[in-house]
Amino acid sequence: MADQLTKVFAALADPTRRDMVARLSIADATVNELAEPYEVSVQAVSKHLKVLEDSGLVTRTRDAQRRPVHLEDNVFDLMTKWIERYQRQAEDRYRRLDAVLDEMKADEDTEDTISTTTSRKGA
Repeated sequence: MADQLTKVFAALADPTRRDMVARLSIADATVNELAEPYEVSVQAVSKHLKVLEDSGLVTRTRDAQRRPVHLEDNVFDLMTKWIERYQRQAEDRYRRLDAVLDEMKADEDTEDTISTTTSRKGA
């Protein structure tokens, strides 16, 4: 069985589901409300919602006869932590690269100074 992070990224791989998540970030919506902008059946939207539910991104609740779909923002914390870990690693690599480039530049400047000084002495 796949871990939750894998399920979340797999669910978000589909542009329709990403759009639904974006819309749900503004406000809860029913299946019919979510289906409105798409040229697909309500059943197709329900299948997309099932994938989002299985990943933990959304939940459905009951409010009288209305069944709104709610975005679960705690899942984004999991994604953010995963992304931040790799962001820190990338930033560390860039810092090390900057240090190497600075050292190479300093070595090049030193060589240029020595070369210029030697040329003047020989003249």
